[in-house]
Amino acid sequence: MPEPLTEGRTPFGTRLRRAMDARGQLCVGIDPHPALLAAWGLNDDAAALERFALTVLEAVGEQAAAVKPQVALFERHGSAGMAALERVLAACSEAGMLSIADAKRGDIGSTMAAYADAWLRDGSALAADSVTLSPYLGFESLRPALDLAAASGRGVFVLALTSNPEGASVQHVGGSSSVAARIMAAAAQENAREAREADGGLGSTGLVIGATVGSALAELGARPSAATPILAPGLGAQGGTGADLRSTFGDAYPNVLATSSRDILRAGPDRAALREAAERTLAGLGQA
Repeated sequence: MPEPLTEGRTPFGTRLRRAMDARGQLCVGIDPHPALLAAWGLNDDAAALERFALTVLEAVGEQAAAVKPQVALFERHGSAGMAALERVLAACSEAGMLSIADAKRGDIGSTMAAYADAWLRDGSALAADSVTLSPYLGFESLRPALDLAAASGRGVFVLALTSNPEGASVQHVGGSSSVAARIMAAAAQENAREAREADGGLGSTGLVIGATVGSALAELGARPSAATPILAPGLGAQGGTGADLRSTFGDAYPNVLATSSRDILRAGPDRAALREAAERTLAGLGQA
């Protein structure tokens, strides 16, 4: 059974490490795109989103260390879609599966505090185990979420080096003192405060680094710390492979949570086929 969502629970980084040790380094994205819903024979409505997501949860619960619902694809259905997402996050908690709300929130002051309250507060209907954040109003603008995550035993994944072509125009600026490198350094400082690095544990402040960034980490001189969890989207349909991840991250590879969405989801709606797709992905990571 999952631990109760109360202040002082086991830190997110510890729970993530346990999940990866037990199930491997796969995160399955829950991305109910209209085309995927149609391929599954489902309508493009809130009820179908919930059915889609719960089917994925049931199918990959033993293969995935975490699942990552794409918030925008629920939000496009308004309040009904967000209510479906609330129930999906509750189902994750009941099943003992780690959830990453892919919301990419980022703002300042009381607005950032409100986002933190929505996604990271005990008792919130949208509370997830972790949430993705955008640091491009300044890393310190994320302080309300960083502090609440640490206090409630939850985590955050901060966008650092994404694989979309447009990202380089911002993230690579500065060369060896790039924006991406500075974000990674700031995350390392956050995790050092938790004193996790000394015992080989993970902190609650993770980074989003694309599975297909290739040599960019080395070229920018940007390296995540030993205590930093890494969420690496782009496995499978976007071209990323297990070999790419091992080459890109090197010694940091054990901290990588590799995300695959479409490559697994297109096997649905048959649960056995979804499970087999997840197992093939784990095999590609060298973990099946």
